[in-house]
Amino acid sequence: MASLSQDDARSTKSATGATSSAINNNNNTHTAVRHVNKDTEYGSSASAADDDDAMLAARMGYKSEFKREFKSLSTISFAFSIMGLVSSVATTFNLPFLAGPASAVWTWFIGSIFNMTLGMAIGELVSAYPSCGGLYSASGMVVPRRYRARVAWFTGYLNFTGQLAGIAGTCYGLSQMIWAYIYVATNTRYVAGTGATVGLYVALMVIFSLINCLGTKTLARLTSSYVFINIGAAIVLIIIVLVRTPRAEIHSASYTFTEIRTLTGWDSLPLNFFFGLYCVQFVMTDYDAVAHISEEVHRAAIAAPVAIVIAVGGTGIVGWILCIVLILVSGDIGDLLVADPVNTPLTWPGGLVFAEILLRRGGRVAFLVLWPFICSVAAFVCITAIQANARSAYAMARDRALPSMFLKVSKRFGTTINAIILVAVGCILLGFLAFASYFAVTAVFALAALGMDLSYLVPIVCRQIFQNHPEVMFQPGPFTLGKGWLGRIINIIAIFWTLFECIVLCIPTSRPITAAYFNYSWVIACGVVFLSGLWYAIYARKVYSGPRAALTPEQLANLGVVVEGNHPHLGAGQGSESEEKESSEKEKERI
Repeated sequence: MASLSQDDARSTKSATGATSSAINNNNNTHTAVRHVNKDTEYGSSASAADDDDAMLAARMGYKSEFKREFKSLSTISFAFSIMGLVSSVATTFNLPFLAGPASAVWTWFIGSIFNMTLGMAIGELVSAYPSCGGLYSASGMVVPRRYRARVAWFTGYLNFTGQLAGIAGTCYGLSQMIWAYIYVATNTRYVAGTGATVGLYVALMVIFSLINCLGTKTLARLTSSYVFINIGAAIVLIIIVLVRTPRAEIHSASYTFTEIRTLTGWDSLPLNFFFGLYCVQFVMTDYDAVAHISEEVHRAAIAAPVAIVIAVGGTGIVGWILCIVLILVSGDIGDLLVADPVNTPLTWPGGLVFAEILLRRGGRVAFLVLWPFICSVAAFVCITAIQANARSAYAMARDRALPSMFLKVSKRFGTTINAIILVAVGCILLGFLAFASYFAVTAVFALAALGMDLSYLVPIVCRQIFQNHPEVMFQPGPFTLGKGWLGRIINIIAIFWTLFECIVLCIPTSRPITAAYFNYSWVIACGVVFLSGLWYAIYARKVYSGPRAALTPEQLANLGVVVEGNHPHLGAGQGSESEEKESSEKEKERI
């Protein structure tokens, strides 16, 4: 398990101050970064906030523009909310159910185990670099200078696009869920078409974006309650469907844990089985969302990674139980699906098998009472995800990876309104893919996991390759897996698991493969890489230098940070071409 590194455990104690040193090269030359904290009482919130700001300055050269309003509970609640267990399962359970009971049950179990290794690897990086850039910023810190700009650039755009897709997929699913409620409330008289679903989707995006324009303190208070509704709704649903299902209609263990279907058009049983990963991988995405609000979190270097691990573990356990129960009480829905896989889903509320199971087993009244709570979980996911993605855009703008207009923080609300608008517009554009086909929407779900997981893969791999490079010298934060074989194994497992599930998410989920049934997720991901690469080659390489220290030595000193020697990151980043040219000319003049 993770542990506290001695150096950084000391760095979080303002009662004694802290000293952490990084070896700057292989010739025993050291760079000292001393955090001198004048406070003597660690218990005060002001002291904790000062310590967080000093660590951010010492590690990355950034000064936070946000108030640290997120405490331990609201941070953990945020991490749970970004996954939105019960609502995310509701919108993505169709594909694993189509692949068969064994797929729905075991892919969740397998995915949860391996996703924990990924969550722990991410947590270690977040603890070392607790900035709102998340793994985008971390990716530029774990490579030598000559790679810093390019690696961070592509990581940032993959992560940003993946977050957009995650928000779009969740919000579109919420739109389906609301229309499913109306379908049941009107006794099946009203069935929403694609236009109505997209229209409601756009309206919801506008509402959630306006909520995000509120101050950080308000968002932190709202977030604190999310975890109880999220987990509570799942537990209540499990109890209701189990109690109201006749014992004779509960499926056997052999059906639940062993049956696989081939209704997708693919003959391969293993491939059909692993299509079930769409559900668990969509639910367990955006691990680093907590990192994106870390500049608003108290003791972020500890609270953020711990929240990630707790959320992955809790979501994995409750989600597996939920999947098993849904299969046990599904009755003849699976048989009807086998008989007519094309038309049967059209009879489900909102086209969601999750809603059909709840309606059949819980009854109409239970459905109408419980469904709004499940919808609220999806709303919480959207609100928290927009906040995280807007902070990601802010971090990229701070480093000149996005236009400076997205760097602006509202003095009135203390939040990044322009970045929120950028996120909202991007999500709305992705939502229009629904007019192509339902499978285009499924591709958005896949794109969310694909984009974010690839952006996680880059810094984890780079850290393993370059952690002892003299221009990197990776120094873990308070949350660390250690330098021994255990930490190395966890990181390697996370790398190979991410590669595997990304391959699965790129495969079309239905045959024959036509324009309507094609999996566009990898096409969009490749398009993002190509267009961002083109922009970088034509213009951005002249002005973008990767995650860069924004504070002068005097500003660092005001935060209680004294830099002695050549720090590998503070003021030592690989410059843009224009900056390098200017530096070269100054050097020639000096000579």
